[in-house]
Amino acid sequence: MPELPEVEHAVRRLRVALVGRAIVRARALHRSLRRSMTPARLRSLAGRTVREVSRRGKHQLLHLDSGALLHVHFRMTGDWEWHATGAPSPAHVRFALELDDATTVVLSDSRALATVAFVRGVADLPALGPEADDPTLTADWLRAALRGRRGAIKTVLLDQRLLAGIGNIYASEALWHAQLSPRASAASLAPARVTRLLAGIRKALARGMAREGRHEEGESHEFLVYDREGAPCHRCGAAIRRLVQGQRSTYWCPRCQRV
Repeated sequence: MPELPEVEHAVRRLRVALVGRAIVRARALHRSLRRSMTPARLRSLAGRTVREVSRRGKHQLLHLDSGALLHVHFRMTGDWEWHATGAPSPAHVRFALELDDATTVVLSDSRALATVAFVRGVADLPALGPEADDPTLTADWLRAALRGRRGAIKTVLLDQRLLAGIGNIYASEALWHAQLSPRASAASLAPARVTRLLAGIRKALARGMAREGRHEEGESHEFLVYDREGAPCHRCGAAIRRLVQGQRSTYWCPRCQRV
């Protein structure tokens, strides 16, 4: 699933293509989107100008000159592409915006899980914690937020109500940087460990932001621990292990990340 760095890169690309452009025509090309994007709602987009594209966690918001907001969530495999209007569309196109500069921006999604819908504002989004890359976050705040949280720290980090934007990949990466076991109790982390955790989150996300594009299976060399089961740890050389937590794969070093 695209996480904060990948969604941020997508938003930056989308700004170049959309901001200041008028929508000529909008199309919902998959039945799963037609429930939220009815013919009347699609027609209401015609003639509207995109004023801004913003991000909140993994959520994207297209701000229109009418004051309306179009909410897009990639889910597992969604991504933006664009081409000249009238040219053949890429595979798995689910939603399309034809623009006044003769380009068409499309939402492609091989699993058809991505969502597009109108919202009234950020308050209509799911409950979200602060941005995971917020430079003003402190270790004291994070420790207080973790207090009372039941469960292992890896699973807790996936809760978007704690920090917005962290998913399965960067949770594993952050814990490796912090040298914390993914099975450690979130509520019992000592202050020094929470400080290391916050630094690890920032390192993992910074590495993600430094890389353009999306992770594909088999590209595990891009990460320090994620999807590297059996490979040597980049820090100590021990074999990376995998375990399942909350039905998600977790990767960690049994030597560097002891409980």
